[in-house]
Amino acid sequence: MEQLKNRRVIRPCRAGSRKGAELIEFTLCFVPLTAIIFVLVSVSWGIYVKTTLSYAVHEGVRQGITIDSTAAAGTTLTAMVQNIVQQNAMGLLAGANGLSMIHVDYFRVSSSNSSVLATVTQAGGGIMPGDIIQVSIQGYSLSPLTPRLYGWTWVDKASTNIAAIAADRIEPFPTLPSI
Repeated sequence: MEQLKNRRVIRPCRAGSRKGAELIEFTLCFVPLTAIIFVLVSVSWGIYVKTTLSYAVHEGVRQGITIDSTAAAGTTLTAMVQNIVQQNAMGLLAGANGLSMIHVDYFRVSSSNSSVLATVTQAGGGIMPGDIIQVSIQGYSLSPLTPRLYGWTWVDKASTNIAAIAADRIEPFPTLPSI
């Protein structure tokens, strides 16, 4: 029995020498993890905004190439396309300021010169089947999302401009709306 007692040696606790180590380890892990999460949220916010604006522009072009004057219901094609883009932007282009960032341009393709495949000019005098409609969002300023959550004031200086452009050929319809 005496041999078993000798094998069990109880050593004094060394807790005093490790005091505060958990706090330092937590800090060394928490600070980089928080920074990584902030970067991930900001990058995800940028991707979301770019994707949403691209979707809105493509939706505007899709509606613009297939509309006829009866579906336009007395409004111009430009105003209708701008309204569709604004509705599909999920609130990113709300109000008159957002509407001013949406540009709708019409181009006419002509192949009068045989050496040039096609010449694109600004369409004037109304649209015709085969013209090209280009819808773009220009001047949208994206501020990082994470600092905005905490009310940091330097956010306005750290913005990034995002643009989205889409174009397609207008389909032939019996009655095209005015531009």
